[in-house]
Amino acid sequence: MKKELYHPTAIIDNPCQIGDGTKIWHFSHIMQDCVIGQNCNIGQNVVVSPGVVLGNNVKVQNNVSIYTGVICEDDVFLGPSMVFTNVINPRSAVSRKDQYQETIVRKGASIGANATLVCGNEIGAYAMIGAGAVITKAVLPYALVVGNPAKQIGWVSEFGHTLNFNAEGLAICPETKQEYRILDNVVYKVE
Repeated sequence: MKKELYHPTAIIDNPCQIGDGTKIWHFSHIMQDCVIGQNCNIGQNVVVSPGVVLGNNVKVQNNVSIYTGVICEDDVFLGPSMVFTNVINPRSAVSRKDQYQETIVRKGASIGANATLVCGNEIGAYAMIGAGAVITKAVLPYALVVGNPAKQIGWVSEFGHTLNFNAEGLAICPETKQEYRILDNVVYKVE
């Protein structure tokens, strides 16, 4: 671990794994037994709880708490002050540490500022969660979801652009010109 990439106010408990090139900013707490990949950026006032797994190139904006049970694959973006949960029915007087539920955020997904993810759900690869959305069920790969509770309103490319499918089920990303197909409500990148 290269200490020069960690702000002096950051607290890093051992043992934990932190990949090369990862930066940890002011007042963040990295707890024991978590795994953080290479080239991640952990913003100010972030808590990474025991057992959390973050892949490579994960961007965590300020004021995010990533609780036990969360797994984020490579290239995930967690917007400012977004919220994870890990217990469905929390009570202060009842210990439910043995009931933490797993939440998986697949490769390339983005979660907007102030969004909330109810635990036990999977966010599909390259999905886009709008700011302030409340996720109460699984989100499909490439889906664009907004609202409370979140509802799917469209599809996005790997570069985050809206995909407009034609009658033949084909769409093209306006930035990359990559083609995508939709079949039975599942989006595929054309290789």
